[in-house]
Amino acid sequence: MSIEARNDRIFKALSAATRRSILDLLKDDPQTTGTLCASFPDLDRCTVMQHLKVLEEAELVIAERRGRERWNHLNPLPIKHIHDRWIGPYAARAVGLLDRLKSDLERA
Repeated sequence: MSIEARNDRIFKALSAATRRSILDLLKDDPQTTGTLCASFPDLDRCTVMQHLKVLEEAELVIAERRGRERWNHLNPLPIKHIHDRWIGPYAARAVGLLDRLKSDLERA
């Protein structure tokens, strides 16, 4: 799979608020699918599982079977790659512009 196709999957996965909420829940500790489903009482289990599948396909979540339980782990590396490729360079440029603006205003 190309890097662009992989990035498209990550951006698609991050585009839904429910999926971002799932990632937030997994930020500190892995959780079982049952626990995640209980965190979204307005969604049925099948819908939460579909969101988890999209996150897995984007490699943002890694699922591990332990007996009858399925544990979901956050994989932060794809988000870091997006940050390094897209956010970091744009943020650095913006910070540079703000620094120059501050300097110009202080000289005036």
